[in-house]
Amino acid sequence: MDFTTHKPVRILTGENCVISHPEVFREAGRRALLVTGAHGADACGAVADLTAALTEAGCTFVRFAKIPENPPAPLCHEAGELARREGCDFVVAAGGGSALDAGKAIAGYAANPACGPDDIYDDAKRTNPCLPIIAVPTTAGTGSEAVRYAVLTIDGGARKKTFKHVSAYPRVSFVDPRYTYTLPDDYTVSTALDALSHAVESYLSPKSCPASEEAALFAAGEIWDILFRQDKSTGWTKEDRERLSHAACAAGIAIDYTGTGFPHPLGYALTLTRGTPHGFACALFEGAYLSYNRISEVGRAREDKLAEAIGADVNDMIERIPAKPGFTYSIGPEEREKLIDRVAGAGNYANSPYVISRGEMSDIFARLFG
Repeated sequence: MDFTTHKPVRILTGENCVISHPEVFREAGRRALLVTGAHGADACGAVADLTAALTEAGCTFVRFAKIPENPPAPLCHEAGELARREGCDFVVAAGGGSALDAGKAIAGYAANPACGPDDIYDDAKRTNPCLPIIAVPTTAGTGSEAVRYAVLTIDGGARKKTFKHVSAYPRVSFVDPRYTYTLPDDYTVSTALDALSHAVESYLSPKSCPASEEAALFAAGEIWDILFRQDKSTGWTKEDRERLSHAACAAGIAIDYTGTGFPHPLGYALTLTRGTPHGFACALFEGAYLSYNRISEVGRAREDKLAEAIGADVNDMIERIPAKPGFTYSIGPEEREKLIDRVAGAGNYANSPYVISRGEMSDIFARLFG
């Protein structure tokens, strides 16, 4: 797939692409805020490459290495204040989806000193565009390097809310599969399932278009082949890592056009309360998503076309995707309704050929979790 055509992000791919393009950093500014988690971006070599590239470009930087999974809006606000104090004029975010999403929000806070933690979502209060952003994914899952979305936790971690703005697109993203070599097996599977969920939900979306469909089919075909046709008991090859990195980026491009479907908000309920990795959480609901959309004539036709294009069977997808995480939970009726309360207002439910009701959300939880 040709990533150079994606609007409006310049996507550079391949081994050593960061250190091969110091001009990207020189063109972005003079002083960067380098946003990462505590360990992963160092362990995979991304921080070393970025340090070399920034130095070669003549840029100075200050680091904020405190991003956890499911980044809280107040923490991103704190980092935005740091960027202003340090005179940073662009943001480099390296890591998984959490670090990349945080980098976008931080770039927004840094450019809008009057914004409090909750004001990033308010166009009337967030009046200045984000600082320029450079994204360096170190996982193959979220596709955050290709989109304008940043998912943050709010209300003390009780809910997730998406910040999105045209200025939150990364100016340039570097997709180097080497950074995924250190990921453990379960994390590799979870992030791949996240990308597969993006591809499936984008392809079924009423907002789909030729560009999103091309990206979704490429991503779904690559991930289905690697996760469900190949024996990974002996580990992951360099080719696997490259294919998954490109597939995840393509799936990100797909959802940039369309958004996602209901497995995402329902999955957030498990991520926030049970600590379930995001990709696993989405996958647990993907079979229900495919099943309900078969009720719709449009959904059924789209699913059949998707399955044919990637060489799969829809019933096989319905069974095997939710089984891939290899675990489930026991959730009683009272907790079930509280979990649904957290996510029932999300806009993702309407982004589907068949729109499930509140009662059907409860039925899904009951069937999956007892």
